[in-house]
Amino acid sequence: MAWFSKSKSKKENKSSDIWIKCPKCENHIFKEDWSNNLNVCPKCNFHSKISAYERIGLILDSGTFEEINISIYPADPLEFVDAKESYKDKVAKTRKKTGLNESIVTGVGKINGIKVVVAVMDFRFMGGSLGSGTGEKILQASNYSYDKKIPFIIFSASGGARMHEGILSLMQMAKTCAGIARLDERKVPFISVLTDPTTGGVSASYAMVGDLNIAEPGALIGFAGRRVIENTIKQKLPDDFQTSEYLLEHGFIDFITNRSEMKNKLYQVLSFYNR
Repeated sequence: MAWFSKSKSKKENKSSDIWIKCPKCENHIFKEDWSNNLNVCPKCNFHSKISAYERIGLILDSGTFEEINISIYPADPLEFVDAKESYKDKVAKTRKKTGLNESIVTGVGKINGIKVVVAVMDFRFMGGSLGSGTGEKILQASNYSYDKKIPFIIFSASGGARMHEGILSLMQMAKTCAGIARLDERKVPFISVLTDPTTGGVSASYAMVGDLNIAEPGALIGFAGRRVIENTIKQKLPDDFQTSEYLLEHGFIDFITNRSEMKNKLYQVLSFYNR
């Protein structure tokens, strides 16, 4: 019996090395096909999460990215401790696991030759939560954009504000929006790209104030969760509620673009601003 169980385990592990099961349509896709399709399901067009550096590699011209504000990392003003571990230890583990100092990567690069400042959130870092370090990196990136008169693009992927930092986390909502608002003074475009998920304090701040708000297909975009809203209003919400498609239909975003087309779409938009 022990031999049989061991054999089955090896078979399952070998299978998982070859296939990926799409979280949406549940079709099994070859890992190679999944990767070649930019982590998008070729069957149902489900756009899976990707890391910040993977997205940077897809959007920016090869060899043009220069990271800025690398040394900014989370603060622990409350010395927060939950039932499992301290916030300080949680951050240390996350930094080691992801190779990131914060939930966002900022830098300068080019999109088909047009120089841009980018801030790309990474959901692997504590659910892409908005902490004081995240907000500071966005502010510094927007200041760089302001000083150099270079278009600013943020790619959001977040569960919302990082409550381990209490009110200092919530303050980042106003702080980031203030930095972005300054760009209007110099007619510098700000483009917001919403990916799955963009929720909570991020959706209630900088993610929805772009000169253009663009989304990937099927992304979860909203503030409170479906269950919270339904329990509050005592009504059943539409099945596509809080999706990119629902927001487009109701005028909250400007258009939806597939991941494979995002770079060229951004180039078209930036070319218009550069006239």
